[in-house]
Order: sequence, then structure tokens, then C-alpha cells
Amino acid sequence: MLEIRWHSRAGQGAVTGAKGLGSVVAETGKQVQAFAFYGSAKRGASMTAYNRIDDKVILNHEKFMSPDFVFILDPGLALTDDITANGTDTTKYIITTHLSKDELIALVPALQGIEDRVYILDCFQIARDTIGKAIPNTPMLGAFMKVSGMFELDYFKDAMKGVLKKLPQNIIDANMIAIQRAYDEVH
Repeated sequence: MLEIRWHSRAGQGAVTGAKGLGSVVAETGKQVQAFAFYGSAKRGASMTAYNRIDDKVILNHEKFMSPDFVFILDPGLALTDDITANGTDTTKYIITTHLSKDELIALVPALQGIEDRVYILDCFQIARDTIGKAIPNTPMLGAFMKVSGMFELDYFKDAMKGVLKKLPQNIIDANMIAIQRAYDEVH
């Protein structure tokens, strides 16, 4: 089973991103869960979202997991949340930040010694530049496609167009550019 934990603030699109990823994966016939846990329902409050993906029925509905991937949508949460909680020796971390990897790791001692499993990019800047709003969820998914290799990028982008079909075409197009740019920029 593949498990993903999203660290975000309410309003940054983590729930929408988790559900969007779930929709794309479900089209392949796999079993999927996408859910969230809110500490406070206020915009800007820290929250977590989760995905589980498996070939067989998923009976576990707990929020506790040993994630294969941890997504940090808000840079501040890398400093305040326990982002490595229940991580394994193979957990990969994709973190939104304007800092270099060395600067980030110096500020987050829990990431020291696992630098080879830490990936960074500035999802906020990508979203601002492409979508016009600092909503980092689709850039994060673009980075995830690069780091995980779960889907070929063109397949994923086509599937995401279906997920976003209720939005205006210019917003869908902007999200596709954001996904591509994140895929290209994550390191």
C-alpha cells in the first residue's frame, strides 16, 4: 500500500489535491482513499490530508500511517509540524520552500541525514506565476509525478484535465503549466 501525508494550511488545496490524485488513480482500477483532518476549520489553520493507494480493498481508515511520501505545501509547516512523524527509512519528503536544500535542512534537524530523500521546489511561486494565486496543490502533484514516477507526466496531465473540468479553460491550462513547471523544477 502506498501512503501519502499532506501538511498544509486550510485553503491551500491539500484536500482538493488529495481528492484529485485519488480520482486519477481510481481511473486505473486501484483502490484509493483521500481524506483530511482539520484542527480548526479556519482558513490558514494547519491541517493534514491523506491518501492511501492499493491494488486491494483498503480496510484501514485511520489517519495514522507510515507514509511513503510527505508533502509540505506551506514552507512554515516544515519548521512547526513534526513532518517526519512515523516516517520510514524510505519515506520521501517533497517540500515547498524558497530556501536551498542546505538552508532548509539546517533549519529542520529531523531532515539531517536523509538529504537524499528530501526534494524541494517553490510551489507557491510556481502557482503565483502560472495560476495567479498561491495555491500550491497542483504544482505539488507535478513534483510528485517526477519524484515517484507513478504516472507518465502527459498521462497525468490529461487525467487532471478531467478532474479540473468544471473550472474555466484558462484555469485548467494554467494548472497544466504549473504541473509541468513543478515537474521540471523539483530537485
